[in-house]
Amino acid sequence: MALGKSRLTAAVGEALRPRLALAFALDTVAAALACPAVRGVAVVTDDPLAGAELAALGARIVPDSPGAGLNAALAHGAYRVRSRRPELAVAALNADLPALRPAELGRVLAAAGAFPRAFLSDAAGIGTTFLSAAPGADLNPVFGGPSRAAHGASGAAEILLDGVDSVRRDVDTGADLRAALSLGVGPATAALRGALDPVPGH
Repeated sequence: MALGKSRLTAAVGEALRPRLALAFALDTVAAALACPAVRGVAVVTDDPLAGAELAALGARIVPDSPGAGLNAALAHGAYRVRSRRPELAVAALNADLPALRPAELGRVLAAAGAFPRAFLSDAAGIGTTFLSAAPGADLNPVFGGPSRAAHGASGAAEILLDGVDSVRRDVDTGADLRAALSLGVGPATAALRGALDPVPGH
């Protein structure tokens, strides 16, 4: 988390950025664990502080042994989950969804269940915040940049749902943060709300 969310530095400052990145992850994981459709959450990280705090929420921590970037980490996490439970569907979720609502995630998971692989685009319609793979299907993540087009080209089906804004609202910039705050963020991010005033443009 110390290196995460570098694009937020201009909006919140270097001192607050890593604290926010961890808060986003804590709120994302807590909301996912509160979703009845979720059997468990695995987090791929080598960050000792993040690992300890996320494990305390109930997440399984998987070391990032590939050390080769986001997509390799996600594929590794899916492999580790299925090495124990090969019959499970798996899903990758951005760790920067501080406004995530368990009920909205449940709707996305239900829609994803109709496809071998499925994804949800971000609020901008360019990236991806969610990718799933049914039992027997490889996750094959291609996050980063215009990943909505990349996941579509990889054969994954796009989930077309309204009313799941909290699952689409990842936070990379000050504008994204303002939008997440407007939706209502989880307790870890909310605890830093005072330090965020004023968020530029808010």
